[in-house]
Amino acid sequence: MAHNPLVSIVVPAHNAEATLARALDCLLDQEIADWEAIIIDDASTDRTPAIIGRYVEHDARFRTLSSCAHSAAGARNSGISMARGQWLMFLDADDWVDASFLAKMLAALKAAPDAVAAYCGSRRVMPDGGLTPSSIATEVAIQPFETFARRCAVRAHALLVDRKTIVELGGFDVSLRTCEDWDLWQRLARLGKRWLMVDEPLAFHRTNPNALTSNSTQMLADAEIVIARGFSPDPRVRHPASAHANGAIDANGRTAAEALAWFALWNAASDCGRGSRSINPQFLRALPAGRKWVREIAKVVLDGLMVGSLSVPAQLAARWDRFGGALTELVIELGKVWDDPAAGRRVQYHLEQMLLDLDDLAAPRRLARTLGIRVEARNPTAIELPEGIDQIYAYLMVDGRIEARVQFGALGKVTRRHWIELASQGGGADKSNRFAANASLSRAERRSDRDSHFGKLALLAAEAQGLVRSSAEPAEPLAAPRRKHAADDHDNDRTSFWNRHFATEDPWNYGSPYEQEKYERQLEILPAGPIGRALELACAEGHFTRQLAPRVGHLTATDISNVAVERARARCSDQPNVEFGVLDFSADTLPREMDLIVCSEVLYYLDDLAELRRVARKLVEPLAPGGSLISAHAFVLRDNVERTGFDWNTFGAQAISETLAATEGLVLEQSIQTELYRIDRFRRLSPDDVATEPMIDHVPIRAPIGIGVARNIVWGGARALRRDVARTERRQRIPVLMYHGVSDDGPAALARFRLTPAAFASQMAWLRANGFHAIMSEQLEWSIANRQPFAGRPVLISFDDGFQNFADHAWPILRANDLTAEVFLVTDLVGQSAQWDAVSGPPTQLMDAGTVRRLAGEGAFFGSHLATHRAIDGLSTSDLAAELLRSRMFIERWTGRPIASFAAPFSVTDRRLGRLARECGYRIGFGGRHGPANLESDPIDLPRIEIRGDRSLADFVVRLEAALE
Repeated sequence: MAHNPLVSIVVPAHNAEATLARALDCLLDQEIADWEAIIIDDASTDRTPAIIGRYVEHDARFRTLSSCAHSAAGARNSGISMARGQWLMFLDADDWVDASFLAKMLAALKAAPDAVAAYCGSRRVMPDGGLTPSSIATEVAIQPFETFARRCAVRAHALLVDRKTIVELGGFDVSLRTCEDWDLWQRLARLGKRWLMVDEPLAFHRTNPNALTSNSTQMLADAEIVIARGFSPDPRVRHPASAHANGAIDANGRTAAEALAWFALWNAASDCGRGSRSINPQFLRALPAGRKWVREIAKVVLDGLMVGSLSVPAQLAARWDRFGGALTELVIELGKVWDDPAAGRRVQYHLEQMLLDLDDLAAPRRLARTLGIRVEARNPTAIELPEGIDQIYAYLMVDGRIEARVQFGALGKVTRRHWIELASQGGGADKSNRFAANASLSRAERRSDRDSHFGKLALLAAEAQGLVRSSAEPAEPLAAPRRKHAADDHDNDRTSFWNRHFATEDPWNYGSPYEQEKYERQLEILPAGPIGRALELACAEGHFTRQLAPRVGHLTATDISNVAVERARARCSDQPNVEFGVLDFSADTLPREMDLIVCSEVLYYLDDLAELRRVARKLVEPLAPGGSLISAHAFVLRDNVERTGFDWNTFGAQAISETLAATEGLVLEQSIQTELYRIDRFRRLSPDDVATEPMIDHVPIRAPIGIGVARNIVWGGARALRRDVARTERRQRIPVLMYHGVSDDGPAALARFRLTPAAFASQMAWLRANGFHAIMSEQLEWSIANRQPFAGRPVLISFDDGFQNFADHAWPILRANDLTAEVFLVTDLVGQSAQWDAVSGPPTQLMDAGTVRRLAGEGAFFGSHLATHRAIDGLSTSDLAAELLRSRMFIERWTGRPIASFAAPFSVTDRRLGRLARECGYRIGFGGRHGPANLESDPIDLPRIEIRGDRSLADFVVRLEAALE
């Protein structure tokens, strides 16, 4: 019995005298010898039969037969009918494989007996011998059928397939002139069996300008048939996997029409590479226009260009004149079929950048929108901008070496001085002082040439300023930088401290419902019966004095601040039983024989517990026996970090009450306690008095709590105190949180970008309870510039878009947790709605300028989200500069503050943005990178952490804790 080889190699050949020997020689070089080669002479009229004859004569593993199929499919089927091996390989007469191909492919198949096919990576070979980079479709090993339903992801000779299975499937479809291999791989994959990937470029494909693949019309017609089969049942496959019986799944809108559009795009690009256009742009309509697909679209176009122009990637920019016009027209057509010209520009920018990334710029490369050049950094010359060009891609050269690469948006002529500035900032050149000195340019120098880049930028700035001045919105004066008031510092002179404190009238909002409810409860706890003489310590401006006076015979109201006493005197001028005096109760002698002493919200300000104990003993002396001392003070976290309290750097109600209760001569009679404060009534014991159990009343706080009070409260206790972590922790990283909307309602499609108010409140409460404090982008930039580690646990909270629901829901929650945020506004649409989200449902209302002005006054910060919310990478350089300038100027008008920050719409950036943003007055920018910022970050391209509305509080905590590690 004759030996059956392990592999049968089917080689169709038609007029292949120039390449056949190379293909057959690669078989003789194989490390595995157990194979047969069946060479099919498909009606050749050249020396192909003679070449075949020589190989058949010298090696019995070569066999031959003649065919008149005039098609690769028919010739291959003839070979299949003669094949005896377990595995089949299809090698075209102008291709070849590496000497290790069979060994490596068979080793993979031997290790996985259930596999039906193995495939490897491949490279194209251009007519000049140039090799393209290796390509391999990793997704085939993961989901073979879903891949082949949409595209031909593996070359014919990069495969070993099971022969019996191919025979059962009926071999190649001879009705297809092209795409017949794709059709067969699709049928094979529909069986649901395993495909193996050998991740090496072992197959080589010679690109032939006369190949059938150059007939894009035929290719598209055949591909439409194959894709339609992939998205429907295929009766030719008798036993498909159940998951594939009815065809591919329309996943995420990725339909047969889209698959055909991708194939049409490749063919259209290939046509452009040949300098022609034959594809109807309507075939491209189903291509996804979203910015996340730009890179994929550019890659497909690049691949098609290589084949059509017979160029390796590094040659494409230099050969732009051959195909650039046709390619630019194709991209413009894409923008038209998408009804989105900006999307077309986005593809153009990205594609040109890819081409220049691959080029050595040995000579200037003028593309459609980008000029690629080399510049002598030591002696640069001015560059006039060609028509249509608005981006420069340059290598800065020193001594014939590439010192740095710069890419930037250009509005006009790039002057010599401009190049010097660029050189001084590039590639570390200034370390050795190799570039020209005095690289920084004055504003006057930049504007001296109206046709230069900076001259045109100045014109755009003037236009933006004119728009801002003509706006109907009134301008706020630019606020001076905030400076720390001297009164914020520790001051040993208490009198001076309190006089400065009362320089602002009603500093604690004494008339608020919260304070008034507290006063009512102090009145409730007064001892029963008539009260003769009373002393009020720290009467402040007399708000409580006025309410206490009718309840006592005579009231002495005192305060350390003469400013406060004078206001109290004026407020109580109609109360004849009140006398006022300036008194420091810690240092001065207290009036004697008092029936009542009221000491409210003041004992915190004593220096320490030792002074508190001394003052407590002092308060006993002026009380008549049986007299009462009323103390009203808030709970402070310093006393008990595990319960609700105020985050003040002092002791609080618990320590005060315990100290007074431990003071000889005092006994607690009654206490009214809320979650935030307690009011105690102590009695001075008579010699024969007997203490009784105090009466404790726990009552709710019914009054609304104003923001001035709420911002100091940590509800439920704290896990860490800000001042403690600020003293002990230093870190290199900081989380910058990115939010969008805070609302209970909105389109389901946008749920990811929307938190409920309850969820947002939980997150902010967690930050507050764990010792985080909010900083702004300018503080972040300062730390980066000075390499200054962050103290404590800082967080930067940012909101994109400027929704009205930020003002309605997020801002009150932030303020209540003593946090702030930076909101990035879409300035042309302020007061309107988020039209960019209209496809997902009713667009969300945006804040108007008046709301922005109010929130800025309350402590919110604002930055630019540009003017129109268009993605940056689809804007011309002129439009991008205009939006950056206009947006900044309007925000400064509304807020009265200089602003220096922006966030890129859709988190999309390109290489033009950073430099152009700096030139337009920005110093801080947030782009598309994810993660925490650190001291090594580029301040104009800072990363952020997106906080999604469809994630839990636990996920939020994990993200924050990871950012701090």
